Amino acid sequence: MKDVLLYVREFFAVIDRRFFAACCLWMVVLITLNYRLQLESVWIAQLDSRFQQGMALSLMYGSAFVVPYLLMIRFKWHPVFVSRDFVLLLLVAPVLFALKVMIPNPLENLIAGDWGIYLTMVTVLPFKFLVVTFVLLMLSRWFCWGRNDFGVTLKGVVWRPYWQMLACMLPLIVFASTQADFLNAYPRLKQMAFMSFVTDNPWGYRLLYELGYGIDFLTIELFFRGFLVFAFIRHAGVAAILPMATFYCSIHFGKPVLECISSFAGGLILGVLAYRTRSIMGGLLVHLGIAWMMEVGGYLGNLWFR
Repeated sequence: MKDVLLYVREFFAVIDRRFFAACCLWMVVLITLNYRLQLESVWIAQLDSRFQQGMALSLMYGSAFVVPYLLMIRFKWHPVFVSRDFVLLLLVAPVLFALKVMIPNPLENLIAGDWGIYLTMVTVLPFKFLVVTFVLLMLSRWFCWGRNDFGVTLKGVVWRPYWQMLACMLPLIVFASTQADFLNAYPRLKQMAFMSFVTDNPWGYRLLYELGYGIDFLTIELFFRGFLVFAFIRHAGVAAILPMATFYCSIHFGKPVLECISSFAGGLILGVLAYRTRSIMGGLLVHLGIAWMMEVGGYLGNLWFR
């Protein structure tokens, strides 16, 4: 953990504290508005079409991501190289993630009944991964990035700090697994309960669901650390980590409030690690580990405390 703490201390040594405070305050405003007014779960969810919902999500994500950059430029807290490419990427990023959230699965309703529901559920996140990856590869060709510029490399990764981070998260997840709001949301595997009635091997199919669920975290790491860090440090340097963290927090607005708040710190730490190691793979290990520990915690917590 010494390396992780060192990287974080070095980050705060160079980041403008006024910019950090402004990002924190802006997230407090957005979190308060979302959980008091239920912007995502009620207002956006009740819109008439996927297109309208996607546009609304783009505005919500854009407010979390673009406003910190506007503040940074306006008050000159950090130098930002503003160019046509920068503006284009700034606008594309929230739209791309909204597309990821709202795009329909082409296999949806392909088969009737429970097996059709199951097919939809296990393929939707891998399909979204393919969509995001395709768009990012197109952007890399457009802006002449190299394939390694997304941080998808194992070269030079030291795994011990990441395992230590997972060990530190374990007691927090154990505590969360006793809380009602957490147990209402987890495990995600509870969505597969109906498989017990349609197959003699429900756990095999549940494992396939968990693997598909895990692919979503590859999508998340590729987008937030691989794209929002490595593409934007060309324009804003290390300060690009903070707008990424605010954006990352905003995608947790539908989660339990403590998980949403902690996601800002988690996104910040993973961004610093990606920046320093030039790889997203350690962060992927942490993200997958936390996600699957939360699944186990939610499963056991619902057995013991509900």
